Amino acid sequence: MILGVDPGLRRVGLAIADEETRVALPFDVIDARSVDPVLRIAELARERGASAIVVGRPVGLSGRDGPAVQAQHEFLLQLRTAVPIPVEEFDERLTTVIAERSLRARGSSPAKRSKVRDAVAAQVMLQGYLDTKGHHMTSENKG
Repeated sequence: MILGVDPGLRRVGLAIADEETRVALPFDVIDARSVDPVLRIAELARERGASAIVVGRPVGLSGRDGPAVQAQHEFLLQLRTAVPIPVEEFDERLTTVIAERSLRARGSSPAKRSKVRDAVAAQVMLQGYLDTKGHHMTSENKG
């Protein structure tokens, strides 16, 4: 299982993907104001037997690092210290926009959308990773 993470200051979206089917599914949203997301992600990775974690990288529309990259860097350092499995970054450009459009197209209410948007954004990012990079990661991807 691969765990996808869409980090944010208030909420952290999570998605999971089976390595055999290579299909990502929304999983959960962590309230980063009340729970340490790094500790919760490490706990989930252990409980679920994750083989890797893919974290969305906040790339701007121009392809350059967005303003959230510094916070992202610290988050990645903490996560890589907390888990013994590979942690890789993947472009999360427009994932929240895609997630919002998808939820609206399904007719989800605004309240429902706000509860699951970050998990769906993590799903979009993780599916992009699976489609683009393949699903096999090696220890060289860690660090």
